This record gives sequence, structure tokens and C-alpha cells, in this order.
Amino acid sequence: MSKLLAVGTVAFDAIETPFGKTDKILGGSGTFVGLAASQFGVKIGVVSVVGGDFPQSYLDMMNEKGINTNGVEIVKEGKTFFWSGKYHNDMNSRDTLVTELNVLEHFQPVVPESFKDAPIVMLGNLHPLTQASVLDQMNERPKLVVLDTMNFWMDIALNDLHEVLKRIDVITINDEEARQLSGEYSLVNAAKKIHEMGPKYVVIKKGEHGALLFNEGNMFFAPALPLAEVFDPTGAGDTFAGGFCGYLAKTEDISFENMKNAIIYGSNLASFCVEKFGTQRMEELTSEEVQARLQAFKELTQFDIALS
Repeated sequence: MSKLLAVGTVAFDAIETPFGKTDKILGGSGTFVGLAASQFGVKIGVVSVVGGDFPQSYLDMMNEKGINTNGVEIVKEGKTFFWSGKYHNDMNSRDTLVTELNVLEHFQPVVPESFKDAPIVMLGNLHPLTQASVLDQMNERPKLVVLDTMNFWMDIALNDLHEVLKRIDVITINDEEARQLSGEYSLVNAAKKIHEMGPKYVVIKKGEHGALLFNEGNMFFAPALPLAEVFDPTGAGDTFAGGFCGYLAKTEDISFENMKNAIIYGSNLASFCVEKFGTQRMEELTSEEVQARLQAFKELTQFDIALS
């Protein structure tokens, strides 16, 4: 069974959307990546940190899903990372109301021995130096390193980000972040610039408008499945990344052609994530539901056209 190592936050979120609001619920990039990847029956290890206020029941749920939490450090006297946000009516933009780093402020990730040989590593949205320290702990260079980042790190740690970009294979960012990182408005030109920074593959997420995959002149586009209702977009990007990495870990094929499939699988899982608040939908998701929606994706995107 192939292994996937995911490094990211395991956290509390409080969310308000036009459909309602929540108190503190389970969130975090590592959590969403792990839950998405658990659909593929691979060995998943999550590296993160939580405080003494973090319920054991959440860790138990992750373990029951096949997610190894031995790499989740528990700082008993500390508090878990907390984020609160309010989404606008279009559900594409949001305001951050509260960010409390808490135990994440001094987080030094420790990769469990059993995952130091993981062939695929997903570096969640953390400080670039934290991401680099994970790569330093691996027994050898993984077959595939996927990195997520955001505008915040481009603003305050751009040089560190450039250094870690030299060590990875795939970067997943949204269109706004791609434009900031590259200085190019055209996403095609942005991808070219980002290729030159190190990543062989550039995945640009466009939310409800799908995702683009670039690799040395090759390009692939996957739509997002149109949904009647979106309750909570939080975690959709991390779910996409978890599905992408989980599929690649299961198939053990990291070719461009197979990454096309991985993009579809990631988009498919992300379409479930947004249907309920927090991790609720991903926790209850069945393989039958996943397969049925994959069929809907196939019907949405396949067509015959006569070429003259």
C-alpha cells in the first residue's frame, strides 16, 4: 500500500455564510487533505500540532478513516490554531474575522519514522521554512512533492518560498496567487514563470470555474461540477489537493496523463466538501457517492465533435 505524507494545520474554524453560521468546528488543511485522501485506501500520515483543548474524538475519527495521527503533536498547555471567517454572498470572497496562531506559532514538524519513506508528500499551506524542514527529514527525495501556498507567504517570506519551490514538483495555488507570484496576468504566462522557479507542474485552482494543469507546454482544464447549493467553501482547495495526491498515491503513476485523472478526482471530492459546513460532508462520504458523481463529471465533459 502506497504512502502519502500530509503536513498542514489541524484546527478549529468558525464560519459564517449566507446559509448560516457555526461555532468552533473541526477544520485545517491537514484535516481536509487527510479526509479526501482517505477515499483511496492509501496509508496517510498527517503531521500537525494541536492544543490541549482539541477533542480526542476528532483524532479518533481521523484514525478510523485510516489517517495516522502519530505525527500530530499535542501541546497540552496550549490552544489549537483558530480561524474565523465570513463569506460574502457570491461565496467566492470572504473576510477573515479572527486568526489565532496559538500552538502553530512555534510549530516544528516532526515526521514519524514510518512516513520518512513516503513517496508522495503534500506540503500544506504553512511557512515555507516549515515546509522545507519536512523535506529535510525525509530519508530520500520523495517521488513527488506537492506544495500549497498563499498570498500571505508571498508578502512576508518570498525569498524562503522561492527556495522551497526549487525542491518541489507540483504547486497548487489559486488564480490570484498565481498572478501575484509570477507578476503575470495571463495564467498561461504565469504558469511559465512559475515553472522557471522550480515546479514541473503548476495547478491553478479557479474555484467554481475549475482547475488548470500546466506542464512544459502541455495544458489541461477540468471544470468544477455545477452545484445547486454551496454551503461552505472552506477546505475545498485542500480537499482538491487531498484527492489529487490520494489518487496519485493509489495509482503510483505520476505522469502528466495520470495527473489529468487526479485533477478530476480532486475536483470531484471538492464538490462534496462544500455541501455542508466544515468536515461534515467529507466524514460521511461513501465510495458509492464518489463513483456516482464521477459519472456525472464524465457526462459533463465528454463529447464527440466532427472535425472538418
